[in-house]
Amino acid sequence: MSGAGAPGAAGILKCLQQDKSVHVICADADPDATGKYLANDFVSIPAAGNSDFTDTVLSICRKKNIHVLMPLVTKELIPLSQHIKEFELAGTKLLVSSTASLEIANNKSRLYEFLQWRGLKIPDFRVVENVEQFQNAVAELGHPSKQVCFKPSVSNGSRGFRIISEQFNEADILFNQKPSNVFIRLNDALRILSSAPFPELLVSQYLPGDEYSVDCLCNHGKALLVLPRLRKKMVHGISVKGEFVKKDQIIDYCTRIIKELQLHGNIGIQVKADEEGEFLVLEINPRVQGTISAALGAGINLPLLAVKQELGLPIMQDELIVKWGVRFSRYWEEVFY
Repeated sequence: MSGAGAPGAAGILKCLQQDKSVHVICADADPDATGKYLANDFVSIPAAGNSDFTDTVLSICRKKNIHVLMPLVTKELIPLSQHIKEFELAGTKLLVSSTASLEIANNKSRLYEFLQWRGLKIPDFRVVENVEQFQNAVAELGHPSKQVCFKPSVSNGSRGFRIISEQFNEADILFNQKPSNVFIRLNDALRILSSAPFPELLVSQYLPGDEYSVDCLCNHGKALLVLPRLRKKMVHGISVKGEFVKKDQIIDYCTRIIKELQLHGNIGIQVKADEEGEFLVLEINPRVQGTISAALGAGINLPLLAVKQELGLPIMQDELIVKWGVRFSRYWEEVFY
């Protein structure tokens, strides 16, 4: 398992270690990653951007006789997916989708364009490449009478996401809220975007309704498990309180997305309700989500099921029974070393 220092790594390790026959070797570019002290073994690897990343990981898989590699870091997915056959020859299964699928899923603008082309309903959006296009897109989407949001086409962890609004209390945000505010006035956004290199942005309608993270297990486009969980409380974009709710519209919608993109393994889909209560896609995490361990409380061990699927091991029927209505709360736990 790579990404041993990721926020959700400890929870995913807990899932995998439910089966005592599973030997987990963690890897990370940080030599003191948390997973080092929780796994059976640990290895240091280069960051995904390094030229020797893939060769190093492949060499470790050969040396350590790795059966399944589960990457947790978004930037690792495409480099690894480009060498699926080499890993298979080394005896290692990669829990990643195809390169073609990842290039769409990891780019929010390409994702919206693809899903629109395939006939799925998505939020109204514009893709912009300069300040003038940005200003026009915001107006076309209804600002200032409607809230509009934007985010870089390529980003993760809520980085760069902002809601354009002229109606928020700056004093309240300054003195009464923690520094995780996502609201910005249009003039402030234009000033910032004019003063730095302009990234490609996805500008879209703001969806005001409930937001769900949807944890999925899929097999090359076939959805095997789709678990919507209501995000009741979030901290810096990470869900810390939630509830597993059986929402057929979300399940059917995400099943269609998985089929169209031919996604594989554990993936996450974020959806949010529009003004009419219809759930639409925000983004896709085509990898194991950090909060996937919450599904253990609902009776489903998604990371372990993905490993079993990859190795062709039998999956019992009781491993697929979801306890809908389970609520969860996440908390910090220290690791001492």
